[in-house]
Amino acid sequence: MTRLSRDDVIKAVDRADDVTIAQIIGTGATVEELAEAQAWLANDEPMINDLRPLAQGRVRELVDILSELEQEDDEQGPAAPGSASAIS
Repeated sequence: MTRLSRDDVIKAVDRADDVTIAQIIGTGATVEELAEAQAWLANDEPMINDLRPLAQGRVRELVDILSELEQEDDEQGPAAPGSASAIS
C-alpha cells in the first residue's frame, strides 16, 4: 500500500484545489483509504449494514476533508450555463 500522490488525488477528486490536495496527501493515507472514504461519503448505509465500524483514523480525516469540499460545492450551487465555471 503506497501513499497517495498528487496524481492519485486529482484522479479521484477532480474538483479539488491545491490546498485540498495538500490536506489529503498530508493525512498520509493510501489510495485504498481514499477509496474507502469516498465509499462512506457516497452511501454509508451499505457499509453499516456490512457491520463495518464507522470510519476512523486517516479514513475519518479524509471523510472530513471530502465532506467539506462537497459542502463548498453545494454552497456555490450549479454554474450558470455559458459561464466560465460551467465551461471549465
